[in-house]
Amino acid sequence: MALRKFAADKIFDGYRFLYNQVLITTEDGVIEELIPAESAGGNIENLTGILTPGLVNCHCHLELSHMKGRIPERTGLVDFVFKVVTERVASEEAIAQAIADAEEEMIKNGIVAVGDICNNASTIPQKQKATLHYYNFIEASGWLPSLSQARFERAKDLLDAFNRQPATGNRQFVSNTAIVPHAPYSVSNELWQQLQPHFQNKTVSIHNQETAHEDAFFLHGTGDFKRMYELMKIDNSHHIPTQKSSLQSYYEKLAGAERILLVHNTFTKQEDIDFINRQSAIDNRQLGNPQTPNTKPQTFFCLCPNANQYIEGVMPPVELFRKGGCNIVLGTDSLASNWSLNVLDEIKTIRQHFPAIPLEEMLGWATSNGAKALGFDNALGSFEKGKKPGVVLLDETNLVVKNVLH
Repeated sequence: MALRKFAADKIFDGYRFLYNQVLITTEDGVIEELIPAESAGGNIENLTGILTPGLVNCHCHLELSHMKGRIPERTGLVDFVFKVVTERVASEEAIAQAIADAEEEMIKNGIVAVGDICNNASTIPQKQKATLHYYNFIEASGWLPSLSQARFERAKDLLDAFNRQPATGNRQFVSNTAIVPHAPYSVSNELWQQLQPHFQNKTVSIHNQETAHEDAFFLHGTGDFKRMYELMKIDNSHHIPTQKSSLQSYYEKLAGAERILLVHNTFTKQEDIDFINRQSAIDNRQLGNPQTPNTKPQTFFCLCPNANQYIEGVMPPVELFRKGGCNIVLGTDSLASNWSLNVLDEIKTIRQHFPAIPLEEMLGWATSNGAKALGFDNALGSFEKGKKPGVVLLDETNLVVKNVLH
C-alpha cells in the first residue's frame, strides 16, 4: 500500500502542536500514524507552515449564498431577519450557482464538514455530489400557535426529502439530518411540542441570544422583537414573559438530544453559562473519554464573530466561555451576513479582539471540537489512526490555506 509522509514546521493533531513529527497517510488520506521524524525513513514531503486536520464549519446557511452583499451591514438583527425573509427570492439557476460557488470557497479554505441550516431543498443537488460532509439542520419556525401544525408538517416534508436521498460514499444523509428549532423567539410552545420527539439522539442546533432584545423579550416581553412581529403582521398576544433569560427559558425543551449546538451566543451572560454547567452531568475534562456516560446532552457554543460584526457590530463574550470551561466551536453563518465562508477568518477576528487566546486552542475549536459537535469525530477532526479528516497546510503568519493535501 502506497503511503505519503508529511513533515512541517508544526503539526496540529486536533488537540495540540507537535514538533519534529511526521504524519503518515494512505494515498487517499486515511491516517496511519504520527511518528518521530528520526523514525520516519525517507520520501518525506517537507512543508513550510502548519499541518492541520480539515476544518469544521458548525453553522452555515448555504441556501442563502445568493444573498451575498444584498443586506447592508449593521442593520441590527431584527431588520436583518426581516430582510432575509422578504428579499431572499432569486432564480433557481442563480441560487444553485451561488451554492456551488460557496461550497467551492469552503473547500479552498480547508473546510471538510459543515453544519448547514436548511429551510428548503435547494442545497440537495450540490450535497449529493458528496464533496463535503454535511449535518443538515432542517429548520422549523412559527410563532403563531395556530400555524404550528402546518409549520411542523413543512419541516417534516423537508426532512423526508433529505432522507430519501441515497447514501453517497461515506456521507450519510439520513443519520446526519435533524429537525431543529430556528430560535426561541420564533417557535411557539405548540411547535416545540411537535419538534421535541425528533431531537432524540441527534445534534440539535438553535440560534441563541444573538441580540440583547432576545433576553428582554423573555424577561419582560419588551424590546425590538415586538416591532418585528408588527412588521410581519404576526399576533404576539399569546407570549407570556418567563422572567428568565432566553437560554434559561427554553434549554430544557432540548432534552433528548445527543448534542446541543447553541449558535451565536453574542449576549450570553455568566449566569447563563453557570446554568448550563449545572445542567450538564458530564465533566468537560472527560468528554474525550468514550466510557463517560452521556446522561445529558453535550452542549457546544458556536461562535460566528464575523456575522455578529456584520449584523450588529459586536463580539461574543469569548473569555466568559473559556473561563466557564465551555465547549467552543466555530461557524461562518451565511453570505447574507458575512464577507466569506472561511473559518480561518473567524479565528482572525477573534485574535484581533482577544489576542491572548493561543492559536493552538482556537484550531482545536475549528477541528476536533467541531467534529464532536456534529457527531463526526469518528472520522474527522484529528490525526488519529483510521480517520480521514483531511490534511491542510496553513501559512501561520497570514493564517490562510496554502494547500489542501487531502
